[in-house]
Amino acid sequence: MIETQRIVIVGAGLGALYAALSLAPRPVLVISPETLGEGASSAWAQGGVAAAMAEGDTPAAHARDTLNAGAGTVSPEIARLVTDEARRHILALTDLGTPFDRDEKGDYVMSREAAHSQARVVRVKGDQAGREIMQTLVGAVRQTPSVQVLEGVLATRLEVEDERVTGVWIERAYEPSGAVLIRCPAVLLAGGGSGGLFAMTTNPPRIRGQVIGMAARAGARIADPEFVQFHPTAIASGEDPAPLATEALRGEGATLVNTRGERFMLKVHPDAELAPRDIVARAVYLERKAGREPALDTRAILGEEVMTRFPAVAEACTRAGIDPVSDPIPVAPAAHYHMGGVDTDAQGRSSLARLWVCGEASSTGLHGANRLASNGLLEALVFARICALGIEAELGEIPAPDDVRPEFPETGEIPVKDDAVQRLRHAMTDGVGVVRDAEGLKTALRVIAGIEEHARTETMRNMTATATLIAAAALAREESRGGHYRSDFPELDPKMAHRTKMTLDDALKIRAKALEE
Repeated sequence: MIETQRIVIVGAGLGALYAALSLAPRPVLVISPETLGEGASSAWAQGGVAAAMAEGDTPAAHARDTLNAGAGTVSPEIARLVTDEARRHILALTDLGTPFDRDEKGDYVMSREAAHSQARVVRVKGDQAGREIMQTLVGAVRQTPSVQVLEGVLATRLEVEDERVTGVWIERAYEPSGAVLIRCPAVLLAGGGSGGLFAMTTNPPRIRGQVIGMAARAGARIADPEFVQFHPTAIASGEDPAPLATEALRGEGATLVNTRGERFMLKVHPDAELAPRDIVARAVYLERKAGREPALDTRAILGEEVMTRFPAVAEACTRAGIDPVSDPIPVAPAAHYHMGGVDTDAQGRSSLARLWVCGEASSTGLHGANRLASNGLLEALVFARICALGIEAELGEIPAPDDVRPEFPETGEIPVKDDAVQRLRHAMTDGVGVVRDAEGLKTALRVIAGIEEHARTETMRNMTATATLIAAAALAREESRGGHYRSDFPELDPKMAHRTKMTLDDALKIRAKALEE
């Protein structure tokens, strides 16, 4: 056990690093399973950051679009808070050196993405926003003396006393080791979402709901776990994780076609390819299920420019032997973003004392049932700073402590078996995917329970906890809303226009009842 006065930040993506910088000069300890800047969903984000930066745009219009996309369960107060703060954070990232795209007048180049009423996504080098912002933040963190980073280390469990978080258990990320408890004055969870719990995902390999599960197992309240956003245009190349064909391509005018050459979205929604993501994802899913192989056609609108203006897409196509200049890009829906997470208030606090949460691991009420495109990075930035301010206010001044130097016991738990992980992922895709029904959800819960029964590691128990929460909440919500679609309850129920709030115990009771039926 190690005692430290450092604030422990679990995770090393955009929210974690921005919070670490916002807390400076207060001392923090960042727990990063990977080398800093690698393995975080933030670095893979292609679209950019949504912000009302263009002439004629307003935070109020941005908030309205957020409310409309969220299908009736967005918190209006949180939507106003986040959209009002957006400009401040774009300017702060610019000051740090982020090379946002600019036009000849020096104004920010704005992209339009699905469900936005106008172009308001600030981007970098076409589809490199996440990567470039992360590089900027990593560079700043490396130069900040108050920030210590432990790389190759995984947080596995929270220590709780009387509903107050008092520390974090850590172990080596890549080799078996015993666990070490770090006792600390406060913990900020910023460790990503749950997309990797599904067999088809755009998330980095380690992003599998562990942080949400860790908080849930400690007793924290979870919000909206059933609402998972499936990105409609993952590149169907067989890679795992699946590369992403950014929504900015559709914003430029790329179209979705099937093997008959039909633009099938024209019959589905007035906004066609720029309809809300859940609608486009279901349409792509149904085309694939019918054997009509959906694809994204960039040829007419971009031609050879797709190879230079969207380098991440070009690289993924090249790896898969796809030529987007001459052929459409095969696509499929993939788990992309978890609207649900640890329930937090407007100050980023969880239901447990001394535990703050920001980024995709949190559920603030901004996204509702369906996240508005490119609001994810924005929320992480806004709440990273809010959490930092809250931690400062609660803890006051902190003396500069020594660095944390954990010595891990050599005997540890058996590593997670990959076959169990793959069984879990396939159970989630098959039963808790784009289209759900009671039978499939109950089957998934049975598989999750079986995997959990034989789990030998805290990491696996964290994954099965989050999977249970997602499937149980999806079973309980007998309607279709946003990213949650039930084929046995296909209509939206106005009486259910409210957020889900539950604990892991609540979810386990739903699971137990399902297993009895």
